[in-house]
Amino acid sequence: MSYLARRICLCFTFLAAFMLIFQHSRAQSDFSALEDILTKNQKALGNDLIMQVYKDGKPVYTKQTNKEFTLKTQAPIGSASSWLTAALVMTFVKEGKISLDDPIAKYIPIFEAYSKRYITIRNCLAHTTGIKADAPTAKGMTKSRFSSLEEEVISYAKREIEKNPGQMVFFSEVGPNIAGRICEVVGKKAFDRLMQERILRPLKMRGTNFYIDYSQAMNPFGGAVSTAIDLGNFLTMMLNQGRFETKEVLTPELIAEMQKIQTGNAPVKYMPKLAQGLDFGFGLWVLEKDSKGKATAVASPGIFGAWPMIDYCRGYAAFLLPKSMLGEQRSELYISIREAVNGQFQCKSE
Repeated sequence: MSYLARRICLCFTFLAAFMLIFQHSRAQSDFSALEDILTKNQKALGNDLIMQVYKDGKPVYTKQTNKEFTLKTQAPIGSASSWLTAALVMTFVKEGKISLDDPIAKYIPIFEAYSKRYITIRNCLAHTTGIKADAPTAKGMTKSRFSSLEEEVISYAKREIEKNPGQMVFFSEVGPNIAGRICEVVGKKAFDRLMQERILRPLKMRGTNFYIDYSQAMNPFGGAVSTAIDLGNFLTMMLNQGRFETKEVLTPELIAEMQKIQTGNAPVKYMPKLAQGLDFGFGLWVLEKDSKGKATAVASPGIFGAWPMIDYCRGYAAFLLPKSMLGEQRSELYISIREAVNGQFQCKSE
């Protein structure tokens, strides 16, 4: 090849590369519709808010409404905490130390003494234990009248049964907190230490913890505080089928199990307004599913603000993180935010 031909070839190569980069940049950069929604609803969402959209493990959009509320600022995530708890439980399933269909009485015998021998770990994660419970409140997300998780779970064993296991859905702290206590029994360590060792450290979630007050019981259902960076890492792991960087935290099979609809046709006695009509997995709701019933988009909206979600079809993760707990938000607002993000990415099946 002549010198001139090589130069022409090289020029076309650089031009083609530039066009690809330019095209990718334009395809990912127009979040004006999302920006408009967040600005118009700032009063409802609060003055301290971060929203991020992740693609290929990196943030492609960040909205920060207060420079003092940074990517490393801790904020309560409410019932989105139970997504982390479900992931912790699945690490024990991965190691073969528990089965989702084990009766909880196998690990906490007092449940058999109070005629609750048929409740399984699966029931706990799916909110179908049938144990009488109260609807969660903002106050209940952070405070407990018990001094330990063990003491709290013993109190659940003594409550009455409203329905047989699997026959009623009641969204509350009861099931996830029982599952958290089983982790303590099997792992022979406190819940927060197990969470650190098995989920938070492997995912470099340095700003996340479940301890609000050391004089009170931990709350696996709704007691976590986290940061924008940490939520991004967790969602990246879930989007990558259990892998984060070089570590396998969970397996694709366990991720699929978490996202499988677990409540069947059981009637719903209580579900937060923003999740009504949605199917529930483990610590998350199914937003969309394909023709075979497989989840293609999931979310774990904390009923007082935080809202992490993943769209597998479009290959992105996103979350809203307010600094303080808010009133229960309208589902229409979350839907409009998600639609604005969806508009930036093409679904793989399209």
